[in-house]
Amino acid sequence: MSAPPSDTVRRGVVLTIVVVVVYIVAFADVALGILVLLSRYDVPADDVLIVSLLGAGIVLFGLLMVALASALARGSRLARALLTGYVSLLVVLQLVTIFSTDDWDVPATVQVLVQVVAVVLVWVPPASRYFTARSARPVGAGTAA
Repeated sequence: MSAPPSDTVRRGVVLTIVVVVVYIVAFADVALGILVLLSRYDVPADDVLIVSLLGAGIVLFGLLMVALASALARGSRLARALLTGYVSLLVVLQLVTIFSTDDWDVPATVQVLVQVVAVVLVWVPPASRYFTARSARPVGAGTAA
């Protein structure tokens, strides 16, 4: 007997690397956000609220990126668009962190660079073909009956 034809679209190496990078960046954002949040005890009283809000925002968007990483692995185009938006907001938060605090310049700069690389990799042609192929599949294709 021959096996039934497979309609599943395989995730490429580029997208697998992107998913791993997004997970790493997301957990690094959570860690950086916690450290920024805890650094509010070392800043002047006028900056406590700003540093607290920056840390909380970085943690929040880092956790949202963790959720998006699994959706990216499944080929969700919405997850790709949301990831781009979340990274844009995180870049803004981290730029404010860089300019408003002295302690987090290097880690925030590295985070910004890695996040931008992750978003660029999500939009390169090999990854884009996967998202396009996944969206072109009929509903229920590739599932066992």
